[in-house]
Amino acid sequence: MQPRIPRPTVIAAIIVGMTVLTLAGSLLQALWYEAVDRRDAGRLLLALAGTGGAFALYARLLWQNLMRRTAPAHRLGLAAVAAVCWALPPLLGTGEGWGNALLVPAGLIAVVLPVREAVAVIAAATVLTPAYGVLLGLPALTVLYETAAVPLAAFSGYVTVWLFHVVQELREARAELARSAVGEERLRFARDLHDVLGHSLQAVALRAEVAERFVERDDGRVRKELTEIQTMARDAVRDVREVVRGYRATSLRTELDGMSAVLRAAGIRCERPEVSPELPAHVHEPLGWVAREAATNVLRHSSATWCRITVRAGRDRVQLEIVNDGAARRAAADAGSGLAGLAERIAAAGGRFRAGPEGDGTFRVTAAVPAKGDA
Repeated sequence: MQPRIPRPTVIAAIIVGMTVLTLAGSLLQALWYEAVDRRDAGRLLLALAGTGGAFALYARLLWQNLMRRTAPAHRLGLAAVAAVCWALPPLLGTGEGWGNALLVPAGLIAVVLPVREAVAVIAAATVLTPAYGVLLGLPALTVLYETAAVPLAAFSGYVTVWLFHVVQELREARAELARSAVGEERLRFARDLHDVLGHSLQAVALRAEVAERFVERDDGRVRKELTEIQTMARDAVRDVREVVRGYRATSLRTELDGMSAVLRAAGIRCERPEVSPELPAHVHEPLGWVAREAATNVLRHSSATWCRITVRAGRDRVQLEIVNDGAARRAAADAGSGLAGLAERIAAAGGRFRAGPEGDGTFRVTAAVPAKGDA
């Protein structure tokens, strides 16, 4: 079972919360000093207002960009965060950790700005931040740390947002794949049901017509046809159940036997060709579906008097060809979904399919599949 991906808003809230807590931790020493050691209400109020406002604006900008709600005004927000954070050290002093405030805006640069613009701003910030630190009198080790920390913080912010968007796209892709799988299964079921019921019901109708013609002349023939109708109906019920379960296996030999018998019962000359027992197992199902649909189409869409079936097994391909002389009654609009379904089946098996009228008044269906199945 695949792990469930949390909702994007949950992930975004966690990212924003952890980022703000990390930033607050970098200034915790300075805030503690103002609240406990110095105990100057004015300075403490200024510190809390500055850091609170900067962190709140930082969190909003990060959230908006995580949700892909970018806007030109976000540049002004980034500038405001930078102005507040760079104003706190000279106002409150640099001796108790306020120098760390200079690094806070770096994490937003690559989040708010486009990549090319962000690279230029990061390069400038990498130079200006330590220079400003030197101007404020920060220790040399702190200045060196800020020189390396600015690009690292910017890269970390960019990667965080990028990874979030990747996870969000993964979630959307999985949902789309699930919808596609459901759609494909529905198409497969509809195609199988059409092929199974179309052939079976047409054969039952044909047998019923034959029985009706002999009802007053040959009781024995009527009983024979009724027996065949019962058998076909039971087979159709079984086939539908197998289609629902998804386990139906079609045999070319069985389908050709049934096809030739049904066509002969309809008064159409048709001889079942010999099918080699060495025929590869994987060709039976796609070619068997072709035989089934072709028989249905001959009965429903043509006025054929003969039908010729040929099976050719070569080294590379196995070909089934079905030709009848009833193309004159068939119109292009009668194609229906059966032939389209056959084309999909044969293409899925790596083969070629063609069906259409010929110039001599015949209708030809040709399907060829590779003799060697997938390894």
